[in-house]
Formats: sequence, C-alpha cells, structure tokens
Amino acid sequence: MDITAESIIFVIFSVITLGGGLLMVTTRNLFHGALYLMLSLFGVAGLFVLLTAPFLAGVQVIVYIGAIAILIIFAIMLTPQVTQVVGMQNTQWVVAVILAAIFFVTLVSVVSPIADEIGVDNWNADFTVDNPDDVPADSITDMGVKLVDQNHYLLPFEVASVLLMAALVGAVVMVNPTSLGKRTPPVTYDAREESAEDVSA
Repeated sequence: MDITAESIIFVIFSVITLGGGLLMVTTRNLFHGALYLMLSLFGVAGLFVLLTAPFLAGVQVIVYIGAIAILIIFAIMLTPQVTQVVGMQNTQWVVAVILAAIFFVTLVSVVSPIADEIGVDNWNADFTVDNPDDVPADSITDMGVKLVDQNHYLLPFEVASVLLMAALVGAVVMVNPTSLGKRTPPVTYDAREESAEDVSA
C-alpha cells in the first residue's frame, strides 16, 4: 500500500481522536477531561473532512465543540463542589472494563467481516455499495430548511436548546445556593477514605 498524504493525515487524526478519548476517561481532573473531550471531537471533525463531508465536520466543531463541550466546561468551572473531588475510583471499574470489552468486541464484529468468516450470517454490516447514487447538490440546503421548518425538526432543535440552557442555569444555582435560601458547604468526596471506613467497619 502506498503511503499518501491522506493516509498520513488519517493516522494523525485517528491518534488525536483515540488519544483524546483515552485521556478523557483516565484523567482524574474533570476540567482536563473536558479539554480532552474537545480534542477527541476535533479529531472526529478532521476525519469527516477526509471523508469529504464538510457539513458534518462543521457541525462537529460548531455544535459539539463550540456548544456542548463549552457548556460542560462552564458547568465544571461554575460548580466548586465538582472541582474538589479527590478521587472517584471504586469497585465499579471492574464492571466498566467488562462492559467496555463486550461493546468493543461487538463493534469490531459488526464493522469487520470476522463474523462472516466464522460462519455467522447477517451479522456484520455491509458498507460497500456498487455504483452509489450521487449526493444531491441541494442536500445541505434542504437540511437547513428542515431544521427551521415547523413540520420537521424545529421542535427538537428548540428542545435541545432549552435543555442546554437549563443545564447552565442549574450550574449557576449550584454555585450560588444562597439564592434558594440555603447555604451548602463545599463537599469533598474521597472514595479511598470511604473504602477505608468500610474495611474498618
């Protein structure tokens, strides 16, 4: 196989996507985890560009990085109780690893021809299509019209906006509990101390 510029760029964005996702789930700092999430989403946007899907790449950057990830960062910064978490490790990580392994094996069996090779019929997905139809030139225009059309996706679009705003307002209320007539001291949670108390009990 010849090494081309596209293959090199694909490897770079793949490393960014997978590396960002791995760092996100392994870091103990929630703020750093949100930044790693943005890095992983940026890698996915680069992969969309390689697939000649600029609209999906733009949506990935504008919606996921520019809106959702930034909202997560604001929620973390506005909630002091979250930043004071010392450790979150507990015995549930064993179950999480098992479920992640099962999901990974299932995903690989679906997107690869391994299932067909071992004799399982109608399991893996077939992504190859002979002579596919051309993408209509006005597809992006039609999608934009449907997003603002009352008979299509306007209501789900507005509901998503309300949910994002509610999450931000909830973060502000948590950082200022006196607005509800309550004063809640910062909570420090350490899973290691809890485990030591359970052992001593």
